[in-house]
Amino acid sequence: MQKSNVQKLPGDAYSKRIRARFWIVTEEGEGYLGIGRITLLENIDRFGSINRAAKEMGMSYKKAWKLVEDMNKLTHDPLVLSEKGGKSGGGTFVTALGKAYIKQFHELDARLRVFFEAESSCFDKIKVHE
Repeated sequence: MQKSNVQKLPGDAYSKRIRARFWIVTEEGEGYLGIGRITLLENIDRFGSINRAAKEMGMSYKKAWKLVEDMNKLTHDPLVLSEKGGKSGGGTFVTALGKAYIKQFHELDARLRVFFEAESSCFDKIKVHE
């Protein structure tokens, strides 16, 4: 098997030459939302279950629950709510505020992608004259 010469780098490829990650933080800079937490929110929305969302990501339920608790402390209203069982069976859901954060995160990501793609061409133009 041939070894890859591509170095594993953190962050997503925003363009051929630029990789980056970003986080949305509180005004105090304490909590944050990044792509991992956004993905967790999306999976909770998709499956209606923190446990199933965590399994989908290869994450423990305990870690996912802690992340949900942390995310719910970011804003005045929670991003995720759980309902106990009963006639309707209970479940977990992403609130309208949580869905708004997901949408805004992806919109910002798309704008950054366009920006970085345009800016990455500057590295192709660099010439050093000695």
